[in-house]
Amino acid sequence: MLIKILLFGLLWRIVGNPFLALLILLVILYMLDRRYVGILPNIWRPFQLNRRAARLRIDLHANPHNTSAKLDLARILIERKKYQEALPYLEQTLPIMQESADVHYEIGLCQLKLGRMAEGEIFMLKAIELNPRVKYGEAYLRLGEALAPQQPTRAAQFIEQFRDLHSSSVEAYYRLGQLYQQLGRQEDAKRAYREALDIYRGLPRYSRRQQRRWAWLARMK
Repeated sequence: MLIKILLFGLLWRIVGNPFLALLILLVILYMLDRRYVGILPNIWRPFQLNRRAARLRIDLHANPHNTSAKLDLARILIERKKYQEALPYLEQTLPIMQESADVHYEIGLCQLKLGRMAEGEIFMLKAIELNPRVKYGEAYLRLGEALAPQQPTRAAQFIEQFRDLHSSSVEAYYRLGQLYQQLGRQEDAKRAYREALDIYRGLPRYSRRQQRRWAWLARMK
């Protein structure tokens, strides 16, 4: 905090305007976060997704049977949290890609996000059956998050399976701590956050950039 105040004072002195100095400071902090931490979102990402979605819609208008375009568009819509809009595109690809764990996972994710727990669980479990490591184990995580309010015991089991797949993942232990907090298991949550930080400290340097965000979040708990 002291460094930020000193930097703000220096910028104010250089540019002669406190509002401009604050703006420059925010830009610097944003660039540092994107380069070294990754907590803040990419402000350009929504515009990139919109352009890509527009091109895919044009492609589908010209060729309504383009399965690849349907999948790409559905994944963009999922990233934008438009699950209801993404679901029909995924369902149209399913007859052609019945053995795809990814498609089953994505349909399951949309169903869970839309509050259709039974349908979502069926598709997620099918995705796990086809490939237990689908989306790097995300199916376990999503099931755990969705089931936490109504079925906390089962939710914890799914999250722990996610953790077991990623025993050296800072994110896995951070997510586990979050779920334990939701379940009121505060001591387990604290232990999970401590384990996340311990794992981060033991990672080789080349792996830390990818996991740094989760270590920072765990440290703030």
